Amino acid sequence: MSDIASELARVREAFDKPTLRLLDRKWAPFVLAVFKSSFSRDRRSVPCELLHTQVDAYLADLRSTGIDAPEKTGRALCVQWMNDLWLYREVRDTADETGKEEHYSLTSHALEALLLVDGLARDRALISESRLSTIVDTVRHRATEANPDREERVRRLDQQIDELTSERDRLAGGGDIAAASNEQMHEGYANLIDLIQQLPSDFKRVEESVAAMHRQIVSDFRGEERPISEVLDDYLAKTDALMSSTAEGRAFEGAFTLLRNDTLMQGLKADLETILLHPFALELSSGERRSFMSTVTLLRKGIDDVLTQRKGLTTTLREHIVNHDVVKDRELERVLRDINRELATWMQTAGPRSTVTAELMPGTLEVEHLRERFYDPVAHRAPPALADVSSTAPAAPSLGDLRQQGGPLLEELRDALVAAFAGGSGEEAAASVGGLFNGFDGSLRRPVEILGLLQLAAQLSPTADSAGLESFETVRPDGSVRLFDVPRRILTDDDAAALAAQNLGYQHE
Repeated sequence: MSDIASELARVREAFDKPTLRLLDRKWAPFVLAVFKSSFSRDRRSVPCELLHTQVDAYLADLRSTGIDAPEKTGRALCVQWMNDLWLYREVRDTADETGKEEHYSLTSHALEALLLVDGLARDRALISESRLSTIVDTVRHRATEANPDREERVRRLDQQIDELTSERDRLAGGGDIAAASNEQMHEGYANLIDLIQQLPSDFKRVEESVAAMHRQIVSDFRGEERPISEVLDDYLAKTDALMSSTAEGRAFEGAFTLLRNDTLMQGLKADLETILLHPFALELSSGERRSFMSTVTLLRKGIDDVLTQRKGLTTTLREHIVNHDVVKDRELERVLRDINRELATWMQTAGPRSTVTAELMPGTLEVEHLRERFYDPVAHRAPPALADVSSTAPAAPSLGDLRQQGGPLLEELRDALVAAFAGGSGEEAAASVGGLFNGFDGSLRRPVEILGLLQLAAQLSPTADSAGLESFETVRPDGSVRLFDVPRRILTDDDAAALAAQNLGYQHE
């Protein structure tokens, strides 16, 4: 029986994949040309708004030259390409890290389509010495690892050692070094470029596999009705087996073990530089040489992108687990089930064109005021009676005691100054404000009375004597004594007469 039916099914399945759907569309050349012009190895993502503008500019250029182009706008085309799984949109931090910005990047399907078109567009040898040598060396290495026979493996290793030792001895003895021709180097370079260009799509497939696995985990997590502990255990188990449960993940784990060897990467970089030192490299363009030398950077960037994707999605899942409210989800699910049940009941009697008017959002209640506090009997209960402690209360202070705690007694100070100045025996003692103060009664020598004296002296003679400071011996209401140094001031006969006149005026009032 012919197996054409099974082969036809396999071919149809291949044509249903986004890669061949991209190549099978009417505007496939335009789409691939846009991808080729907008993205490169060094520019793996483009801000969404910038790509929309670029596509609009490409469409305008083609229409101005009379070339047929799609009628949609750049934004509409990008959204369509994203729905067709040719573009992937993600949110990234801006360059100045002040906010977020959406970026487009090519999916693995678009990268594979570009790689296929590039391979068909350039001239390359279908078979060469370099490609055959790569195949032979790879087969020999895998056969050695696959053979469990100890003696056979030792024989293969001895054979390689003998060949290498013989060549080393020949070179050490002055033997000729056969330099590779330009044709051989071109063949080897074309073989390497063919392998290197497949790396971006390989890394992108791993990223998409990781993202799909995490999306499935999130979907399972939201749809689970099991206890949260069982869901978390299942999530952790899937995360541990994430890279080993898919073909892309297993391939990446093997490559990652090899590529995280810094010594190997440094050796690869040195070998790339050695290849470009050959005369054939003069025939390469600067872009080709720069792209060839960035192979190590391409490998490291691909690994970083996969690890970043895995770390970012794991962080998202952790935040989802922390903030996930199972009770609210179950309440919403119960409400939706009730709505479906009511709809099923209504459909038993409703006609084919029956409609139900339903508000998308509930209306606003017309309530002027919502009570925030309700009646509390405790709030209206009288407070308990105060205890009578009048028997233990201290005696009330007298008016004299209260005055001793107040401000300066200006009238009494003025009288005391006039009396002390008139009865002074010595000119110097009578004229000194400090000397007069120290002769007052204790009730007029409080610290606050110094401020009253300074106020009276400032009204008569605003300037202080240049003799310096003099001591005021004050007596506090509790009987303690304290000395204060105050600028020296002198009272004259005119000052005393002015004080007496002021005092007389206050008495008449």
